Amino acid sequence: MSKESTPELVFSGSPRGLELFRAVERMLAASTPPATRATKSQVAFRGRRGYAYVWWPGRYLASEVPAVLSIALPRRIDSARFKEVVNPSPGLWMHHLELHNEEELDAEVAEWLREARAAAD
Repeated sequence: MSKESTPELVFSGSPRGLELFRAVERMLAASTPPATRATKSQVAFRGRRGYAYVWWPGRYLASEVPAVLSIALPRRIDSARFKEVVNPSPGLWMHHLELHNEEELDAEVAEWLREARAAAD
């Protein structure tokens, strides 16, 4: 099991990534404050299970991307906005969205997060 951390430690080398994490957190808190859990590599938003994860790719790869939002859904969404979509297990699709600025966190992303949160509860 991963050691507990904080969002500040996860994004210790990416202040912009921390700002983007906080923007996702505010978006989710608009309905009900989300439960979070930080590990060394990511911050998870959780219901009964994790449904969204924010992480900094520059910690592990040569990347200028300040944050990635990974959304867990029971279905695949085909959108050019996703950098990658993978099916790690039956009934679970992970959608990886690179975040560069808060404007990318629009109504479409809010709907994907709402759907993911509902599926995780």
